[in-house]
Amino acid sequence: MKTILIPVFVLFTIAGFSQTNTLYANIIKAETLQKHLTIIAGEEMQGRETGTEGQRKAAAYIEAQFKKIGLAYPASMNSYQQEYPLHKDSLLKAEIKIEDYKAAFGKDYVINLNNNNSAKIKADGFVFAGYGIDDKNYSDYTSLNVKGKVVIIFSGEPKLNGKYIISNNNKSSDWTYPGISKKVETAAKKGAAAVLVISPLMEIFGAKMIENSKKTNVYYPREKPAKATLWNAAISHVFARQILGVKSDSLISIAKQAKPFNNYNYFSKKSKIKIEYAKSTSTITASNVLGVIEGSDKKDEYVFITGHYDHLGIRDGKIYYGADDDGSGTCAVINMAEAFAKAKAEGNGPRRTIVFMTVSGEEKGLWGSEYYSDHPIYPLEKTTVDLNIDMIGRIDTERKLDDTLNYVYVVGHDKISTELPLINEGMNKLYTNLTLDYKFDDPNDQERIYFRSDHYNFARKGVPVLFFYDGMLKADYHKPTDTVDKITWALYEKRARMIFYTAWEMANRDLMLSRDLPVPRDVR
Repeated sequence: MKTILIPVFVLFTIAGFSQTNTLYANIIKAETLQKHLTIIAGEEMQGRETGTEGQRKAAAYIEAQFKKIGLAYPASMNSYQQEYPLHKDSLLKAEIKIEDYKAAFGKDYVINLNNNNSAKIKADGFVFAGYGIDDKNYSDYTSLNVKGKVVIIFSGEPKLNGKYIISNNNKSSDWTYPGISKKVETAAKKGAAAVLVISPLMEIFGAKMIENSKKTNVYYPREKPAKATLWNAAISHVFARQILGVKSDSLISIAKQAKPFNNYNYFSKKSKIKIEYAKSTSTITASNVLGVIEGSDKKDEYVFITGHYDHLGIRDGKIYYGADDDGSGTCAVINMAEAFAKAKAEGNGPRRTIVFMTVSGEEKGLWGSEYYSDHPIYPLEKTTVDLNIDMIGRIDTERKLDDTLNYVYVVGHDKISTELPLINEGMNKLYTNLTLDYKFDDPNDQERIYFRSDHYNFARKGVPVLFFYDGMLKADYHKPTDTVDKITWALYEKRARMIFYTAWEMANRDLMLSRDLPVPRDVR
């Protein structure tokens, strides 16, 4: 654990602050947290999967609590819920016909619904273009004209003497990942009509892959970059042999060994090809739930306290309750809102506006917080901090230290603002004396925790963040056994109070947090 020494003048300033906050911190109690968590992580919420009735029930419960507490909803919204769209695709029609042969869906080919739009395509032939790569170190297109043709390619990229040709080392390039999308874009720029992709190692398609080709799960419709694209499908080895003829086995063998293709391997063939494809896209909504306590003299500056209320839903008939992940964070947000609302009602409200936000879609890919950060209700440049709470109710089973019952992992302390640890450690030293463990701020953290919860969508926009976390990555993480009875209530209460004290100081200090450190980027 990295320890930061807190300057004496900072402690003196904090210690001189009114002890009123202790009175309100005591409103955060294990029994209140347990009351809320028993409902949020109860059977009725059906695991709170984003886009389901269980998630909507959880949102309604949180909204009801915010109303009961006396929080306002944002003035620019007409309710407590910020809705955002989700899409779901269904296959309507798929047909590939080469001369008189009508390919069989599922046996001969499958289609990625997300990456294809409805299309009608006619071509008078196809071109075999190796791996479909066009790079300065290796190109399959040097002597090929694919304009108006259906291009047939293999996934993957070639090696020479054990090294990838393009990268000249043992790591594959972006022709492998994102791979297909890059290859399809390349074929589109060269005027191809469509792309058929062969996986060297996948002779036939599994039942799940076929089913996913008929309908998608719910997904977040991110804006796609304006790149040239084409209709494309994956084809089986049986279908590949039918199209490529006598050369097919040798070509598949080359690709399996990741060998480069040469000019003798490429060829074109005239053939009457017809492709018809249609899908439908339905839209459903999910939501973030926001409650607000307006500040006084600094009401146009904002402190966010966040947690995600979604979880994994029902799988194979089992409810994934998500008591710790992240029922614990959700209920801490609610209980802290109660404490700040009580302070406001008694004339001790915050100087800055405090926004309590529980988001959905975290388990799917940080959808709700991404939507908020791209469509902010309050200016991000005036948002002094996001204090994000994702799992604070349990003990890390891998933590073999004497302070196991008196710790919390704090993530983000050495990023964006040098003032983050000064305030957080100062308040903790005065009131709670938890061990603040910075393990996951190690640049070599293999779990990449900093990039895996909702604070990151504030951080990527330059907002200082702290993420509070118990580290429970083993044990019951993402299992149906993440249940209320596993919560360590006294430690849960103490952690929530520490975050409250930190939020109190950040909401009442004279200046917004400095932004004097680089913004970390998620480079994968």
